[in-house]
Amino acid sequence: MPSHWGVTMLGTAATPRRLRARTGTLALVAVLGLLAAGTPSRARAAPGEPVTTPLATEGAAADDNRDSGEPFGRPTSEVSVSPLIGKWQTVKQSIDAELSLLTLCRLDLAFCPSPAAIEFLSIVERARQREGLAKVGEINRAINLDIRPAADIELYQVEDFWTSPLVTLTAGAGDCEDYAIAKFVALREAGVPSRDLRLVILRDDRLHADHAVVAVRVDHHWRILDSRRLLMLEDSQFIRFQAMSHFEPIFSIGDAGIQRYDDNAVVAATATAVAPVF
Repeated sequence: MPSHWGVTMLGTAATPRRLRARTGTLALVAVLGLLAAGTPSRARAAPGEPVTTPLATEGAAADDNRDSGEPFGRPTSEVSVSPLIGKWQTVKQSIDAELSLLTLCRLDLAFCPSPAAIEFLSIVERARQREGLAKVGEINRAINLDIRPAADIELYQVEDFWTSPLVTLTAGAGDCEDYAIAKFVALREAGVPSRDLRLVILRDDRLHADHAVVAVRVDHHWRILDSRRLLMLEDSQFIRFQAMSHFEPIFSIGDAGIQRYDDNAVVAATATAVAPVF
């Protein structure tokens, strides 16, 4: 793996840190499984507490005066066949289970069974105290610094595995889509409406590999949140940036579904197969 990806390949030998991460992840999965089995409805938040809703539910009323274009200002069309659909649906189920746990933890942190949930709520609360680009920057910085870059093959012994935020924070590591998913959910929880959020898959034309980022619309401009830098460039600047000039957007994922960028020659080759995301 090229070093500029920021992915640390440590081989397959188990280290104490990896064993702790896997043990913590398994414990979190067990908690979420019990929660899903034993909680027929979402817990009611205490007066004054924000109510957490499933990711598929819009967090705020639509504003017809806001621009509705996709990041990078290119035409898109809905995707009906792609491995991304299954990956996104699977991780959304995990996210919804974690949102239930987060709601319970908000009621009383002293009884929260997940250190990762407490950390996630802390990130969200700090972001809630800020507005606009400062809110976005708080989450981008916190997630980038809390997670070390690591490949899925190292962490989960599979080539490409998308994880929900608490699983990623429990492991303390992940690859680019794990960073992006954690930011996507944290921004929603911090009050950013889903119409202003996208998870974007980019294609590296040099390496023929994919890279995930988050796009968030602030003051009518899309900003790109990358796992490899704290700088949040506008979408138009991001593609022109020297280090990213060989990247092209191929998919945009939001609560409305998955959209494919149509004006890209790479799309034809990725309509039914997607390269591992790094």
